[in-house]
Amino acid sequence: MANLFKFLIPQERKFFPMFEKASGNVVMIAKALVQMVNERDGLKRKDILREIEKLEHIGDSVAHEIFIELGTTFITPFDREDIHALTSALDDVADFIHGSAKRMEMYKLSLPDSTISRLAELLEKAAEELHTAVSGLKNLKNADIIKAACVRINSIENHADDIFDTAIASLFDNQVNAIEILKSKEVLSVLETATDKCEDAANVLEAIIVKNV
Repeated sequence: MANLFKFLIPQERKFFPMFEKASGNVVMIAKALVQMVNERDGLKRKDILREIEKLEHIGDSVAHEIFIELGTTFITPFDREDIHALTSALDDVADFIHGSAKRMEMYKLSLPDSTISRLAELLEKAAEELHTAVSGLKNLKNADIIKAACVRINSIENHADDIFDTAIASLFDNQVNAIEILKSKEVLSVLETATDKCEDAANVLEAIIVKNV
């Protein structure tokens, strides 16, 4: 009956371009992170960090715009809670990517670093899959595409967990400077959490599919 009700009453479509803008921004900030962690020139890294900061602010603005529309729209395409959760999860991914980049610069980590580069590249892949899934929301005939992208995000997150665990073990085995251990561990933790947030967004997308298809 709920699905019939949604079919009979027109729903507001303005959310879909905003979702895609948010997920597209996550892709851009993830790509910028990959560029930053592979850049040897410190001044160029600072420039990339400034670009990441701009993109993070854009993400905040898009999330704010969605929340305002959510509060003023009578008929939404999905449950309000799911729209809020998806928007928050996408914003969290951007926030944690920005947080990792800021810490790398603040702690003056030696870059490039192979583990950090691998995690950043996994984040980029997860962001691209998120964008694929989010772009499919405007037509739920794309449910299989959305679900497949979510499965790939889950696989990426598991891979990131494995890399993180191995890196932390290696830090304590090979690094004698306690301060350097703490710096590296925090950056790696924030990067790994960013992949967790990608999985959180994927979980919301899967819930939307279950409820609406």
